[in-house]
Amino acid sequence: MLLEWEAVFAYASRCAATWREALHETAAHRAGASSGASAREAWADGAETMLGAARAQADAYADQLRELLRTSAALTPDSAPRAAAQRMLRQTERYLACLSPSGAWRAAPGAAVPIGGHTLPPLRYNYNALEPYIDAQTMRIHHDVHHQSYVDGLNKAELALQEARQSGDFALVKHWERELAFNGAGHYLHTLFWNVMSPKGGGEPSGPLAEQLARDFGSAEAFRQQFSAAAEKVEGGGWAILVWSPRSRRLEILQAEKHQNLSQWDAVPLLALDVWEHAYYLKHQNKRAAYIDNWWNVVNWPYVNERYLAARQLQWEPY
Repeated sequence: MLLEWEAVFAYASRCAATWREALHETAAHRAGASSGASAREAWADGAETMLGAARAQADAYADQLRELLRTSAALTPDSAPRAAAQRMLRQTERYLACLSPSGAWRAAPGAAVPIGGHTLPPLRYNYNALEPYIDAQTMRIHHDVHHQSYVDGLNKAELALQEARQSGDFALVKHWERELAFNGAGHYLHTLFWNVMSPKGGGEPSGPLAEQLARDFGSAEAFRQQFSAAAEKVEGGGWAILVWSPRSRRLEILQAEKHQNLSQWDAVPLLALDVWEHAYYLKHQNKRAAYIDNWWNVVNWPYVNERYLAARQLQWEPY
């Protein structure tokens, strides 16, 4: 690994030297000592080379992280070091997804995700952090396999639709729009699902969210009973979702079959519970109700409250 990094750093050093020379030429131009056009071209070439080196470094870093995750005896399953390495790898992959082949930004950090550039978000906790309520094996398979499949499916659909726009051939548009809806909703709901759970979760909602729950459902307990019943009665795989409706200015509980069917537009999801069998079968088998009861012990109410406060900022005319 050290020998591989030596080559990468040597390349970066050469690129940095090229850029420094370009900067010196630009400074000389400003002092009236050289041609402006040639100085600007030298600076642009140096910047492009340096950005390419940055991409090469990030590529090498990602490769080394993958190798460590594959071979290191120290990165044991469910360990904090392994979770940290996985998170660093995903952050690096997200950075690389925002770069062109030369290393220039496709979009500013925090801006639009490039078409076909969605990535799996890292868990904010270890796989075993939600035990005894949700087991580590389920979390690992659910996050690393199932969620990744939705990310891959979403990227594939986006790229296929982009190709259709470029070619003008929309013969398969119905298929790819269906794939976009299924995998896109799966990706976004799972991303929310990981965030609305926490090892320090459970308890009761508080603050503005608790007040709104009392107004819209009568009490927090009445909300919990309705939400649990809705989750248990989802036919097949799907979700129970607490949403804020900016138009009616109240909280509502929705069901979603698969990820996208029976959904209601004009609503912002705040709290989502996955009741596909892959979310609970290893631990609870066919006892969905037991899984739902356990899940309340890991709900991250402060995060849900933050989403609620942000959603309330939307001001839509009521009808």
